[in-house]
Amino acid sequence: MGSKTNVYGEGNYQASRDYNAATKKFVESGRVDAAARDAAPRSPAEAQEMKYAEQAALLRAKHSPPPARPRKVADYD
Repeated sequence: MGSKTNVYGEGNYQASRDYNAATKKFVESGRVDAAARDAAPRSPAEAQEMKYAEQAALLRAKHSPPPARPRKVADYD
């Protein structure tokens, strides 16, 4: 069997280097603040939708703590 020239999955070192270089270039460009402002919610409804999306993603995350459940009145007794 021949040697592997490309490693895929979590071992794709070239993709990691490319991503890190692109991220560094973006940060050094000074466009981070503008991108953050552009990504901000434009309404309370959009903010709530983003919050729900974040919570849904955390439920699927491998090492995240479970979300806090709302407490019922009976839980305070």
